[in-house]
Amino acid sequence: MTSSLLNNPRNYNPYDLLRIYTYYRTLLGSVLLLMFQIEFAPKVLGNDNPELFFYTSIAYTAINFMTLIVMWRLKYSPSQRQLFGSLLIDVVAIGVLMHSSGGAISGLGYLLLVAIAAGGIMLRERISFFLAAITTIVVIGEGTYRFLILTQDNKALFASGTLSALAFLTALLFQHLTKKIRLSYAEAEAQAEHAAHLQKLAQLIIERMRTGILVLNNRAEIELCNQAALKLLGAPHPAAGETLRLDRFPELYRKHQSWQRHANDHSPFIKIDGDTTTEAKANFAYLEPGNTDNILVFLEDVRSLNQQAQQLKLASLGRLTASIAHEIRNPLGAISHASQLLGETDTLPASDQRLLDIINNHSKRVNQIIENILQLSRRRPTKQEPIDLRKWIPAFIADYKASKTNGYQLDIQLLEKNLGEIASDFIYDDIHSFTRMEAKFDISQLQQVLTNLFDNGIRYSPAIEGRAQLRIEIGIDVTQHQPYIRVIDFGPGINADNYKHLFEPFFTTENTGSGLGLYICKELCEANQAIISYKRTDKGESCFHLQLAHPEKTS
Repeated sequence: MTSSLLNNPRNYNPYDLLRIYTYYRTLLGSVLLLMFQIEFAPKVLGNDNPELFFYTSIAYTAINFMTLIVMWRLKYSPSQRQLFGSLLIDVVAIGVLMHSSGGAISGLGYLLLVAIAAGGIMLRERISFFLAAITTIVVIGEGTYRFLILTQDNKALFASGTLSALAFLTALLFQHLTKKIRLSYAEAEAQAEHAAHLQKLAQLIIERMRTGILVLNNRAEIELCNQAALKLLGAPHPAAGETLRLDRFPELYRKHQSWQRHANDHSPFIKIDGDTTTEAKANFAYLEPGNTDNILVFLEDVRSLNQQAQQLKLASLGRLTASIAHEIRNPLGAISHASQLLGETDTLPASDQRLLDIINNHSKRVNQIIENILQLSRRRPTKQEPIDLRKWIPAFIADYKASKTNGYQLDIQLLEKNLGEIASDFIYDDIHSFTRMEAKFDISQLQQVLTNLFDNGIRYSPAIEGRAQLRIEIGIDVTQHQPYIRVIDFGPGINADNYKHLFEPFFTTENTGSGLGLYICKELCEANQAIISYKRTDKGESCFHLQLAHPEKTS
């Protein structure tokens, strides 16, 4: 790169230097003309030929003024030919002024060294030496002419020779200095390009980081922020010239103030309210050690950390559920076998036979639950099949009621409500009078999900006059074109702070709970391409909502 810059003048634009030199030559011509007019040095300026000095200085000054006007109106990169022509005019004009003032002895010839120096900076090496050679010819020719024809004075030849030698020395010196300057310029340009490249890379890396980055000044103004930070804070990208202040985000601002007061004693976790509540971790650090003017803020989405913890929970849960299922299956088999042997007794009363039936039915159900857990841990495919909810749900409710002997009656009301449109509620007095409402689910797993939800609803619903109440709603979500089931109880519901942990494994609000029931429900729903969620109804009732897969859905 450096050699190409030195050898290729197109990479180096001497416009600024040429402009300064044009100011100098214009001033030089004007000053010489003025000094001649006021006879400041009559024995030097125009001493041999005043008329030639006068007209030459006028022409030289006029040319310089025109050049200066052109440079004012048009900024351009001059070619080597243009630069050489401009400097050659200086050599000729100063040579004529020198001749009309007594030759090299007058001292005006030393002004030629300035032109040679400018050529050494702006011209290529060979052209610069060519200009020095022309200058030497002009000076020596003038000295020889003066010695042979005019004065026969040896001093003229000596002064001309000295000036010619200085011209070549000046050309050599400034060519060497120019090479150094251009080399430094090339290195600086390369370093600037490398720094700009690194800055661009750093900016791209910061912008694409998943960790939010903020830089604050001592006025709590955000000087720099990346897209991840704006996304976590729920803020739009600031417009050009807009300054974001940290107090626009109250929770983060409070954490910042707390960190400044107690750097080692503050909670880094914050909640950011928006369309959805986001939990983030904020860490603060000074941008430069010992300098408190700028603070660096790292914002990290806690959901990624929670997902890692969730993966660990899932791995342990798979091993735990498989172990528990195997341990339960052995005593369950003994219970079922003993029940079958007892049922073969001829003298068994009818009332005891009913109890044996209950034992056998629930043994089968527990065995099916074990199969579901094993299937969940082993990720075996489900056996999904179409289910007519209008027929299946009442039958399930009847079986569920029959299986409960808690000492009080169950009041389970079944309603149809189509979401997305205004419609009346229908109580199912005659289930066969309605058209089909089909969903797709593994029947045994849907039984397990609803049994768990029913059990939770009955546990938390207050018993009124000895009757535990539930309300079941089934229908079609007109917007999503999917069937749904709602299990609504009349209990206090779930605290809002526990919403996000509701379906996590091992999370429970009871000392006796295992924290697996709702998690297994969620996993079974996901295995059947369904979605389970918790929400409040318009009346504030506690509701579990199952969005089931359409029966025609294949993937």
